[in-house]
Amino acid sequence: MNDDAKQTGLALKGIRVLDFTWIHAGPSATRILSDQGAEVIKVESNNALSVVGGPASATARGLGQRHNWNAGKLSISLNMKTPQGIDIAKRLVAVSDVVAENFSGRVMPSWGLDYHSIRPINPGIIMLSMSGLGRTGPWKDRVSYGQTLQAWSGFTELTGFPDTDPSGPASAYSDAVGGMAGAQAVLLALIHRSRTGRGQWLDVSQFESLSSLLETLVLDMSVNRSAAVSTRTGNRLPHGGGAPHGAYRCQGDDRWVAISVFTDEEWRAFVGALGDPQWADDPRFASGDARERNADALDACVETWTVERTAEEAMTLLQAAGIAAGVVQSGADLSRDPQLKERAFFRRVPDHQGEVRIIESAPYKLSRTPGTVTRGAPAFAADMTYVLRELLGMSDDEVEDCAIAGAFD
Repeated sequence: MNDDAKQTGLALKGIRVLDFTWIHAGPSATRILSDQGAEVIKVESNNALSVVGGPASATARGLGQRHNWNAGKLSISLNMKTPQGIDIAKRLVAVSDVVAENFSGRVMPSWGLDYHSIRPINPGIIMLSMSGLGRTGPWKDRVSYGQTLQAWSGFTELTGFPDTDPSGPASAYSDAVGGMAGAQAVLLALIHRSRTGRGQWLDVSQFESLSSLLETLVLDMSVNRSAAVSTRTGNRLPHGGGAPHGAYRCQGDDRWVAISVFTDEEWRAFVGALGDPQWADDPRFASGDARERNADALDACVETWTVERTAEEAMTLLQAAGIAAGVVQSGADLSRDPQLKERAFFRRVPDHQGEVRIIESAPYKLSRTPGTVTRGAPAFAADMTYVLRELLGMSDDEVEDCAIAGAFD
C-alpha cells in the first residue's frame, strides 16, 4: 500500500444508527456499521440484560460477547413501556439515518415505531428489521434462535457423519450470517438513498440468509426432483469432493489437519510430498474417481502419515507442495496465529473502565477508508448526557420530568 492510499477516513462517517437490536445477529450487523464510522446509539434496558450482556441471566452488564458485538457504540437506557421513553425514541428517529431492530414482528408496532409509523417522522429513514423468518409468510410470527434456524434451513441435516445423528454447527452460525446480511442490506439502501433521497424498509430473514448458502443441496433438488438425496458426509463434499478430502489425526491430543486434493496434478504433488509411499501405487487410487470410490481406504493410508507429524508440520509440508492443507485450530491456536496477528484481526481495545479487551476486527482491508474499532462496548447508559442534551437539545427540566416518569430504565 503506497502512502497516497493510506487514509484514516471512515466510509460511514456522518451516518447515525438508532440501534434497538439485541442478542447476536442484530448487534453484529450494527457493529459492522460502527467499525466504518457510523455513530451507533444503542438503546438498552435492564429488562434485556440477560441477553444483552451474554447468554446467562446472571451475566453482568460489562461482560460476555457484549464487548465484541457492541464495541465502538454509544449507550442510552430507555424504558419503552413509558410514553416518555417512546417519545424520546421517536425524536431520535428524526435525527437518525437508520433504525435497526431484531425483535419479533409485534414489538416495534406496539411502540408506534414500525416503518410505516416512523416514515412520516423522517421520510429518508432506512429501517432494518432482522427476524428469524421475515415479516411476511405463514411462519412470520414463529419464534426462533440460531439452532432452530439452522435446523429449518437444512444445515443441521447436512452436518455430521453418515452413521450419526444430525449435529449442526457448534455455535449460532445463523446469527453471524444474518448479521452480515443485515449490514449488507443497510449499505445497499444507503447507496440507493444517496441517489434518490428515499429511505426504505429492509426485511431481512435469517432463515433465507442461511438457505442461500446451501448451494449444491438446492441444485440437487432442482435437477433431480424426487430423486434428490441429502446425506451427511462428514468432512467430505457430497458432490465431486475429490480425495483425499477430510480432517486427519496428527500427533498430540485432539490435533488434526484438513487436506483437500481434487485434481490428478494435485494428487501427484501430494504423493511426492509424502515421500512416494508404496500404498499410493494401489490401483484403487489410480484415478480421481477411483480415489473417491475408495475414500475410506485412502483416508486410512493418509492418516498413517499424518499421525507421525504435528498438524503444523503436516500443513507446512503440504502447502510447500501446493496442496491445500490447514491445521484444525482451536481458540488458543487462533489467538496466536501469525497470519491473524500480522493482519491485526484481533484488536486489544480498552473498555469503559480502561481494562483491555480482545475483540474481532473487520475481515477485510479497505485501502482508503479502512475503518477500525478503537474502544470496547460502552458502559450501560454511558451516553445519556450527549444523546439527550447535545443531540436532542433537551432541557434540564425535560430530563428531570422524564426521569421522574421512569423513562430511563
